[in-house]
Amino acid sequence: MAQQIPVDPKARADDPARDAERDDSTHEITGDVAYQRLVLVNVVFVGAPGAGDRGWVLVDAGVMGAKGAIKAAAGKRFGAGARPTAIVLTHGHFDHVGVLEDLAEEWDVPVFAHALERPYLDGSASYPAPDPSVGGGLLGRLSPLFPTKPVDVSRRLQDLPGDGAIPPMGGWRWIHTPGHAPGHVSLWRETDRTLIVGDAFVTTAQESAYAVALQEPELHGPPMYLTIDWGAAHHSVRALAGLEPERVITGHGRPLQGQEMRRALHALAEDFERVAVPEHGRYVAAPLRAADGSAYAPPQ
Repeated sequence: MAQQIPVDPKARADDPARDAERDDSTHEITGDVAYQRLVLVNVVFVGAPGAGDRGWVLVDAGVMGAKGAIKAAAGKRFGAGARPTAIVLTHGHFDHVGVLEDLAEEWDVPVFAHALERPYLDGSASYPAPDPSVGGGLLGRLSPLFPTKPVDVSRRLQDLPGDGAIPPMGGWRWIHTPGHAPGHVSLWRETDRTLIVGDAFVTTAQESAYAVALQEPELHGPPMYLTIDWGAAHHSVRALAGLEPERVITGHGRPLQGQEMRRALHALAEDFERVAVPEHGRYVAAPLRAADGSAYAPPQ
């Protein structure tokens, strides 16, 4: 099983009691940032409660079958029928775009992503095959069954601007954090040091169904079975640790905050090769990259 850096449970950034009082199917991290857990993955809602139609942004689009749950949570949090201003993607893996096409069409919204993710989002390229030999665990072994084919939201797709701005998210900036995917980005708000990580690192052993079910807080590198460039992934974790975030919301696992989280994140960055990188694996010695086109497989 994958190595990990344990984190004191007191570093959790969510508050179950407060969430139960609100009862809107989300876990609130700050006044205008909340996440929803959808089986294997988290989606993030950015916007103040009651923001109304076009007053908020959805980050990532969950797994297949999650449309009803996302819409219901959005309606409770922002108002009945409230649509987002946009959908912003950290990357395009299957568990982050599961209902993207349906939601983008129904809500009539633009989709923002890094330009290097475009081929996976306009139907022109598939992701490379997952590697079931890394990480151990049931989900890792089942990874060949996970879809890698692209979605097609080309009519609504917009590249994130080169200056780091996120047009629908004032006060936030995107940071290119490749390794897990060529165009993976994390979202950063410096004013309160909030970081929406995506899968650049995660807070559970995503290869293990047992760990995913328990959600015990710990720091891991990106999910092993879909990471195609470990050198880039290490560089990305170092960059994020250097931000000294106050709180992190990851694509998998619970959000964490404070000094204990930062200690663990720096430990992960410093000892990444031992903690996060598998000893052997399809992409360990032969990384795939956007620059030479190897990261883009023919569309299925």
